[in-house]
Amino acid sequence: MKRITLISDTHSYLGADVIPHLQDADEIWHGGDIGNIEVLDQLKELKKPLRIVYGNIDDKEMQELTPLDELFECDGLKVFMTHIGGYPGRYNKRVKAILTKERPDLYICGHSHILKIMPDKDLSLIHMNPGACGIVGFHKFRTIIKFSIVAAKLKDVSVVELGLRSDITLHS
Repeated sequence: MKRITLISDTHSYLGADVIPHLQDADEIWHGGDIGNIEVLDQLKELKKPLRIVYGNIDDKEMQELTPLDELFECDGLKVFMTHIGGYPGRYNKRVKAILTKERPDLYICGHSHILKIMPDKDLSLIHMNPGACGIVGFHKFRTIIKFSIVAAKLKDVSVVELGLRSDITLHS
C-alpha cells in the first residue's frame, strides 16, 4: 500500500497547512506549476519519494530539474502525469496520443486550478486534477487530493479543502 498526496499549481507558495498532508504520505506527487526552486527544495526536504512535472509558468531552470511528463507504476497502478492535457472528452492532441498508446490506469494533470476526479470509460482510466494549493489564480478554494494505492487499485480517495485562497496574506 502507498499513501499519496497529490498537489498542483503551487505557484511559488507551499503553505504551512499543506505540510502535514505531505508528511503523512508515502509519496508526494506534484502536477506542475511549481513556481520557484524554493518550493522544490521544501518538497525535497520532506525526504519522501517525489514525482513532479513542470508547468507552463516554470522557468528554464525548473524545466531542467523536472520532466514535462512522468509515466510510472506505483504498487501495480500505471500512472501518467503532465501539467497541461485536458480531461476526458477534451484531451489535447499530444496527451490523447500518449494516453491511447500507454493506456495508464490513472491520468493526472494540473493547470486548470479546477479540482476534478472523473472516469474516462473509453480509455478505461481515472482522471485526477487536484486543483490548486497555491494562492495565484482564479480559484476560490485551495485543494489537494489524498488517496491510497493498494494492489493496483485506488482506495480512500479524499479531497482536502485548505481554505479560501483570499484568506492567505503574504507578509514582506
